[in-house]
Amino acid sequence: MQAVQQIIFIILALSAILLFTRNIKKIKRNILLGRDEDYSNNSSQRWKNVLLLAFGQKKMFRNPLVAVMHFFIYAGFIIINIEVLEIVLDGGFGKHRLFSNALGGFYTFLIDAFEILAVLVLTACIIFLIRRNILKLRRFISHDLDGWPRSDANYILVTEIILMILFLTMNTTDRALQIRGYEHYSDVGSFLFSGNVASYFQNVSSATLMGIERTCWWFHITGIFAFLNYLPYSKHLHILFAFPNAYYTRLLPKGEMKNMPAVQNVVETQYFASVEMQHVASLPESPPEKFGAKDVFDLSWRNLLDAYSCTECGRCTAACPANITGKLLSPRKIMMDTRDRMEEVGKNIDKNGEFKEDGKSLFNYISVEELRACTTCNACVEECPVSISPLEIILELRRSLIMEDSNAPQEWNSMFSNTENNFAPWKFSPDERDKWTEQMK
Repeated sequence: MQAVQQIIFIILALSAILLFTRNIKKIKRNILLGRDEDYSNNSSQRWKNVLLLAFGQKKMFRNPLVAVMHFFIYAGFIIINIEVLEIVLDGGFGKHRLFSNALGGFYTFLIDAFEILAVLVLTACIIFLIRRNILKLRRFISHDLDGWPRSDANYILVTEIILMILFLTMNTTDRALQIRGYEHYSDVGSFLFSGNVASYFQNVSSATLMGIERTCWWFHITGIFAFLNYLPYSKHLHILFAFPNAYYTRLLPKGEMKNMPAVQNVVETQYFASVEMQHVASLPESPPEKFGAKDVFDLSWRNLLDAYSCTECGRCTAACPANITGKLLSPRKIMMDTRDRMEEVGKNIDKNGEFKEDGKSLFNYISVEELRACTTCNACVEECPVSISPLEIILELRRSLIMEDSNAPQEWNSMFSNTENNFAPWKFSPDERDKWTEQMK
């Protein structure tokens, strides 16, 4: 019987790992559909960002209470996985609490720490469910979360609650069997939480306790494998992608826009021909094939990584002045739409072996009205806990609208024309603008 369980477990574990690997490879392929961009500079600052933003969750602590609860869940996910490692090895080798003999008293300390975290995770998840579904905070009831995104968040919270209950129940029944000296349930010390609850199982038969313990064990590890393969379809992929996203974050000042070298070359040559600038010759002489971005292929791979790293927390949208004043723009929706389009392109590639033109682009997901509402204030970038930049995508799409399609309001076109002809947004030439100074003489 033990051998059969080992075989079933190994098949389950390998299937889960292979399926997860296949899905992650597809996501990597989707991200690399974007333009190449170099983010290898200043590695020390990048690792600092990983420590502060991804591990330390620095930006979350602007709201200390929520940050602490989120940290409980995050720490639980990271640290309790050490216990999962033991479960995996137990299943593969047909053992029970494999690390207990090697670690001795420290093993009991670890289990105590895991149980404390499990209780904290359980509590935090319940509170987060209440915030989403009973208190209904504004950023959680926005229409851009209608349908799957709202359900996804609830599914994950409920799943984490179930996993923690299974873990604590497994330990409680295990401890009850240890006290009785039942079969291979050797005494490894009283656990902080489950050790106290185990006394309530005194009147339950050993066979029933073992059945509960084994059932919880199987459901717990199966649930973890299922959760692993649910991640690629969920916003909770940020659990993994927050780390590379923090490393590859843009280090330029937030207000600094990326110039297009070909356009910059033309402008500098045209307006500053009298100034000797040796670097102009090093810039591209011919214009690029496209200005801005119409589809995911035109964005950088870093923008596409942003889309997969989005937590859908809505802090960006809550801080967006355009959204606050009732305009259509939602930076969160920009990231979700970019990811949805990327997924659609990925399915197209899976079906045809390569991308077949489908007549769609990002403009089928993101409207011109949304893009024009952006004030480029960087509030969304500043608020994002994992350093995502919806603004970069917005600017690239707007650049395409204006430079490729001449799609801009009349007021904008007048400003562009004045800038081109008069060196300023106004319709007056430099000589006319300076006439007022003559009155001061």
